[in-house]
Amino acid sequence: MGENRSDAERPETTPAPDLAAKLEQCQASHLRTLADFDNYRRRTGREIGAAKAAERDRVVLAWVPVLDHLELALSHADADPDSLVDGVRGVRQLALGALRNSGVTRLDDETGAFDPTRHEVGAVVDSGSTSRPPPAGTVVEVLRPGYQADGRVLRPASVAVSAGPKPNNGPESNNGAKSNDGPRRDTGSEPGKGPEPDTESEAS
Repeated sequence: MGENRSDAERPETTPAPDLAAKLEQCQASHLRTLADFDNYRRRTGREIGAAKAAERDRVVLAWVPVLDHLELALSHADADPDSLVDGVRGVRQLALGALRNSGVTRLDDETGAFDPTRHEVGAVVDSGSTSRPPPAGTVVEVLRPGYQADGRVLRPASVAVSAGPKPNNGPESNNGAKSNDGPRRDTGSEPGKGPEPDTESEAS
């Protein structure tokens, strides 16, 4: 009886898909994706190269006036040596302006406590002889300026820091010798007198 099922009870059979057509479509889509990626890679490479060239040109044009003024100062150095100093000052101002225009901040007025993220120790200053020496690790002088951009330190400032007050190691004389207030060895003589003479040697 199971073999005499009606046609309505038999499962419907769907026609087999055209696998060859689907495979061809997938291959074509894959090739298009590869071509698009290759075009993107080439376009991105050209854009990055153009951005690098534009940034290089901007930096060069910012520093060309500095070089022009430096060469001008050197050309007048023989005729008027004093003008060389003025020329160098002008070049320095131009260089600082170029740095500011590039978003770079100069760290040359550092004070307060030593900050390892902004400073590096260039010298330790013994300020214990002053009336009110600053605490140890206090920045007292900038030896070489530092630079930062966008809150990121490009080069830390080299600074001189205070060694702080000298520790008190007890009463000492000016030449560093300890005082003689401690116990003294008994020499058998009274204070202020020399050692007593040897009576046995005198009797002989």
